Amino acid sequence: QVQLVESGGGSVQSGGSLSISCVVSGSSYTRYCMAWFRQAPGKEREGVATIDSDGSTNYADSVKGRFTISRDNAKNTLYLQMNSLKPEDTAMYYCAADFCGWRLPRDPADFHYWGQGTQVTVSS
Repeated sequence: QVQLVESGGGSVQSGGSLSISCVVSGSSYTRYCMAWFRQAPGKEREGVATIDSDGSTNYADSVKGRFTISRDNAKNTLYLQMNSLKPEDTAMYYCAADFCGWRLPRDPADFHYWGQGTQVTVSS
């Protein structure tokens, strides 16, 4: 059973920075495409960033230039560095994993493995 455990969320003022991480159990981490999603109260879960097994990254337009996704394959860990945070970034942040296939996972329905979430709150 694959387990994903997020950590590092918290509260910060607008313009501040936070870094969150996600540790993935098991021996298949290097083969996974990884992603960060977020969900604010009353809103649908939305993609924030993805990183494929070859290190290729993609970002939502709303976070480009402010957030950086990265992975450490030696530590089975996924990271999200968030700078210049805005109140609209407030949400529960989830990491997700699935095998990279011929069709790379991008939408929430594409990912089989999920963490429990970590709360990020940005005050104005």
